[in-house]
Amino acid sequence: MRHVRQVLRYAGVMVAMVVLSGCTYEAAVRQLPPPERTAFYTYHKVMTAGQVRGYLAKQTTAERAAYLEAIGVTQRFQALDAQDREAVLASQPPAKGMSADALRFLWGKPAYTKGHTGHYEYWYYLGPFMELAQYGNVYSKAGVQVEVYVVAGRVDSWIEFAPDVDTDNSSSGCPAC
Repeated sequence: MRHVRQVLRYAGVMVAMVVLSGCTYEAAVRQLPPPERTAFYTYHKVMTAGQVRGYLAKQTTAERAAYLEAIGVTQRFQALDAQDREAVLASQPPAKGMSADALRFLWGKPAYTKGHTGHYEYWYYLGPFMELAQYGNVYSKAGVQVEVYVVAGRVDSWIEFAPDVDTDNSSSGCPAC
C-alpha cells in the first residue's frame, strides 16, 4: 500500500509539471507582441520542441528574429513560392502543386509516411482536416486521418478517412495505431 501511495504521489507531481509547463508555454506565447505571435504561429510547426523553447526564451524582438534566422526557419519560409507563402499565412487547405515544405508549415510533420522519399510518398496526419491547420496532428482524434499523396515534392491529392482497424498492425505503417 505504501508503494502505491508513492507511485500516486510521483504521478501527481508529473501531471502538475506537465500542466504547469503547458501554462508557461501558453503564457510565453501570449506575451509576444501580435506581429511576433503571428510569425510564431506561422513557423512553430516546422520547429523542434527545443527550438520553440529557445525562441520563447529570447527576451527581445531582435533576439527572436535573429534566432529564427540562425535556425533557418525564416529562410525556409522565404524560399517558398509566393502562392505557397500566401496559402500558409491564410491557413488555406493544401492544394495540388503545393510544395511539401509549404505543407509542413501548414500542418507540421506527418505522423507517419509511406513510399519513396522524393519520388512518391503518402503522408498521414492524425485528426480531422479542419483541425490540422490550427493544431497539426491531433493524436487524441486519430480515429480520423488525412492521407496526402506527395509526388516529387509536391502535393498531388489528399483525402480524409477513418482508418480500418487492423488487429495485427503489421501493414498499417502507423507506429501509434
